[in-house]
Order: sequence, then structure tokens, then C-alpha cells
Amino acid sequence: MAVLRPAGDFDRSYEQDMAVLRKPWQYVVLIAFLILLFALPYVASESLVSLVNRICIFMIAVQGLNILTGYTGQISLGQAAFMTVGGYISALLVGVLGWSFFLALPVAGLGAGLVGLLFGLPSLRVKGFYLVMATLSAQFIIPWFTRNLWPDVLNGAQGINVPVPVIQIPVINDICYLGTTFDAETAACFYRFATPTEFIHITLVVLLISTIAAHNIARSRLGRAFISIRDNDLAAELLGINLFSYKLRAFFIASVYAGVAGSLLAHNLRHLNSETIGLNDSIIMLGMLIVGGLGTSVGPIFGTTLIIFLEELATLLTPPIIQLFPENAGGIGAALRPFIFGLALTLFLIFEPRGLAYRWRLIKAAWRLRPFAR
Repeated sequence: MAVLRPAGDFDRSYEQDMAVLRKPWQYVVLIAFLILLFALPYVASESLVSLVNRICIFMIAVQGLNILTGYTGQISLGQAAFMTVGGYISALLVGVLGWSFFLALPVAGLGAGLVGLLFGLPSLRVKGFYLVMATLSAQFIIPWFTRNLWPDVLNGAQGINVPVPVIQIPVINDICYLGTTFDAETAACFYRFATPTEFIHITLVVLLISTIAAHNIARSRLGRAFISIRDNDLAAELLGINLFSYKLRAFFIASVYAGVAGSLLAHNLRHLNSETIGLNDSIIMLGMLIVGGLGTSVGPIFGTTLIIFLEELATLLTPPIIQLFPENAGGIGAALRPFIFGLALTLFLIFEPRGLAYRWRLIKAAWRLRPFAR
């Protein structure tokens, strides 16, 4: 859909044409929103902070899936398996080898990317349903390796404990003052460790970087090649695009995003095993992308937020529904969340197949063209 703007509103340079934020008030709103997010641990409850942190982590994974499925058209059900790879790599580097978390995080992403390349190899020969089956194999092969490979290190099906990242933050207190003068060298010696609640700061920084990177990938030559493969791979090949090379690049980038998200999730949960991130999560992430809008920059943001909020809504609705039907308490508790997810996905496929991102474009166009929008 083309960007609709009123007459007289046009771009005068390439910088204006490529700008994401076009008005000064948009910068003000964005900065205020980021300040609110970073201040969340100090003004909100731990449960709300944990919910927002979980949303941000899954946004990163869905952004990678969007590059693979939304832009390149390669359907994958192995994103959760690559998150598991990233989580295990980061946990072993930090917990066993003593690496810094901030060094282990990119290494975990690269490690998951290399594993994703292996499962992306069939993409040249197969596509559609057959490619889904090829990526689905990752959800069985990778957990099997984590349960049976190196039991002394990975601890089999029980999994491993993952350390919380250490963040040293300067603290200025009364001890830092010597008489009436301030001793900067003394103040630098006093630090405290960030609480697990403040882990959201790390997640937000990584999410900002991943969002900027994903948006620019979509606008680059690489992203245009991905889109051409999605629209018509035969025509793309005739235009000189190496299908095998670009499909593998898409798998690698998507797996890197998954590995980074898996590393963040593992350190946030502080424990990881083969069942922490499973096949259900891969299906849910694909549903998040469909609900948000395939092949759009804001699709992963809208879809992830809505689906996780619906899951939380299902959790809140479970106790009153159980009181109405106490004889089926166990079944209701287990079935309500998948029922709401399936209902939401079905309704979106019927009434809003292009996702929330398309609806957001219509709202923005109507706002720009007011009062003439219909």
C-alpha cells in the first residue's frame, strides 16, 4: 500500500524520502515512550516488568522470523529450536567458561545462526509444506541433542541453571564523601549489582538494535532480493539473484535473531532445558507474525504484544471460569490459552488477513487525509 499524504506534502531529498520519523513531534513521542520503558522497573510491579520483558524478548525472535517468512517467503517452524541453541551457548559460556554475558550474547547469536544454516540447506530443493517439515525437524533434533549429548555438562532432561548477568552500576552514598569534599576515586569503588527486574534494560537495548537492523535490512539490496524471492523465485533467479545464497542468508539472519532472543530468555528465566522453548512456541511465534502482519517492520511488534496480552487475559479468566465449571477445572485451565490463541488467529485470518500493520497504515492514512478520509 502506498503512503497516502495530502497534496503539497512531498519529499525534497532522498533523506526525507527514507526517513522513518518525519515530524518533530514523532521524535518527542518516541523519546518519551523509551524513557517510560526504561523507567518501568522503578514505577511498576515486578509482574508487569516481567511481562514487558517477555514481550520484548519474543519480539526479537519474531523479527528474525519476519525476515525469513515475511520477506523471503520461507516458512519455518524451527525458530524456538534456534532459541534453545542460543540459550545453551550463552549459558555455557557464562556459567562454565566465565565469559561476560555481553560477550556471550553475540556469540550465542552467531552459533545459532550457523546451526540455522544447516537446516536451511534444504530450502533450495524444497519449499512450502516440504520446507515446513524440514524446519520442523529442528524441533526434534536439537532437543534430543540437549538431552543426550554431554550429560555431565548439559545435565540431560533436567537442564542447567543459567546465571543472571552482572551489571555494575556506580552508587554514590554517604561513604563516598570525605568531610565536605567529594572523592571521585572513592565513589568509583562502590558498585551494586542490578536486580533481575532491571534485566529489562538489557532487553530494551538489544530490541532497539534489532529493530533498527531489521528495518534497514528490509530497505537494503539484501532485503529487496528477499522480497523478490518471496514474490516469484523463478523471476528472481532470471534477474540474477542466487536463490541458494540469499535463502541461506535469510535462514542465518533469522537464526541469529532467535539465538539472541534465546540467550536473553535463558538468562532471564535462570534455567534452561529442552522443554523450556518448544514446538508450541514456534507455532505461537508464527501466529504472532500473521496477526501482526507479514513482511512489515511493525508486524512483529503488534503481533507479539497482542498475543502475549491475550495469553495473560486467558490466565486472568481461568479462575472465574473454573468457578463456573468446577468439575472440569483441570481441562479448562489447560485448554483456555490455546483456545484463545486459536480463536484470535482464526478471526484475523478471516477478517484481517493482512494483520494489524495494514490496519495501522489505514489509520495513519485516514489521519493524514482528514477530514476527507473515508
